[in-house]
Amino acid sequence: MLKKFLVLVALLMPVVAYGADKAKDDEPVEHLTDEQIYEQLKKLALVFETARDNFVEEADEKKMLEAAMNGMLQALDPHSSYLSADDFKEFNDKSLGKFGGLGIQITSDRGAVRVISPIDDTPAERAGIKAGDYITHIDDEPVFDLTLNQATKKMKGRPGTKVKLTVISEGEEPRTITLKRAIIKVESVKFEEKKMAGFEDDEDADKIGYIRISDFGATTAKELNKALEKLEDKDVIGYVLDVRNNPGGYLTAAIDVADAFLDSGEIVSTRGKRPTDIERNFAAPGDLANGKPVVVLINHGSASASEIVAGALQDNGRALVMGSQSFGKGSVQQQKPLGDGTAIHITIARYYTPSGRSIQNEGITPDIEVLQSKVEVLERRESLYSEASFKNSLKNEEAEKKDKDKSDDDDKELTDEEKDALDYQLQRAMDMVRAMVKLQAHADLIPATPESIAASESDEGDALSEDEAE
Repeated sequence: MLKKFLVLVALLMPVVAYGADKAKDDEPVEHLTDEQIYEQLKKLALVFETARDNFVEEADEKKMLEAAMNGMLQALDPHSSYLSADDFKEFNDKSLGKFGGLGIQITSDRGAVRVISPIDDTPAERAGIKAGDYITHIDDEPVFDLTLNQATKKMKGRPGTKVKLTVISEGEEPRTITLKRAIIKVESVKFEEKKMAGFEDDEDADKIGYIRISDFGATTAKELNKALEKLEDKDVIGYVLDVRNNPGGYLTAAIDVADAFLDSGEIVSTRGKRPTDIERNFAAPGDLANGKPVVVLINHGSASASEIVAGALQDNGRALVMGSQSFGKGSVQQQKPLGDGTAIHITIARYYTPSGRSIQNEGITPDIEVLQSKVEVLERRESLYSEASFKNSLKNEEAEKKDKDKSDDDDKELTDEEKDALDYQLQRAMDMVRAMVKLQAHADLIPATPESIAASESDEGDALSEDEAE
């Protein structure tokens, strides 16, 4: 039994050695000799056998071994883990855009479960769970003794069944909410033409292409290309690319999304453990947005692939990034199957923006910080001093009817246009697109100066000399 267990663990040794350099900078790794590693593996096998034989109840060997492998990987970083056959299948289903659960992306944070972001139009999003929230209890059981995979499993279940979560938001008291599980179908890309609040009925108002990417899956790039094609047919003046609360996804999808807006330049580089493990990705010719102004909206829930796109467009000067500081996940994970339906999910590289920035633990800093805010009306529609302010003044019957109708309207659900008007970051982003268009038009209309004419003639003369030399 001991020999077989040692062989099993030895098969995982290359993976452990590969991830060893993930230790903190202030804690240099002290590598063990082969003999020391063998002694530690013997000790691990001894712990397993002693625990199994002496535990007060019947021990579940499979559960113990899977927990050991998972703990081994999670000691490297929060994003590495062991995937059982069921976990591996669920991961692949999720990547294809359909899975069961609450619609929430989580990570491990010092033993607690932290929300990266809720997914659009899911039970978690509708319940008001936000990026940065902490989940402390699942069905009244604390999560602090659970692995990330165990916490995820507890939140998943048969569609229609309920689960109770205790959630803590910054600056607020803990709250307990009950959510109903559902089949989560992720629509990766949503798009429409929008107008500024108050101009929805103005046929001459500028139309802005709004593209919302909720995650980066296998079909995201294809969906984005169709969205850009249709919006270009609508003659939009520019684009708002909204990746707020987008937790990331496939690296290849992020590269393809950035490429859609770029005509050239580096998109991202990934760098592994060894100096030679460097891969650079460049944009192919062809800007599907035809050079129109682009504003990228990010917030603290924008992570990983979202940050790759924002960083690529920012560093190449193709887009202005607005919103708030992003999440700061600058690492790349890969699934490595173990041959029996299981796999490990392990961090294999860090990624860097075109200017060489690593956003790990830092995030993308927006060019213009715009925190989500509520618009407060400072000017009253009615003056404090008017006929209506006098005591015993005659009432207006029509006004009373309007007040009643307004009270009834307050109970109605907000329309999409009303929701847009309340989205402060979105309104400022559309403002910026309009401003960028006007600045572009203004630059084209600047009259020529004697200096610019002389410079132009000089350039033409140089070009003519080159032609004659040929």
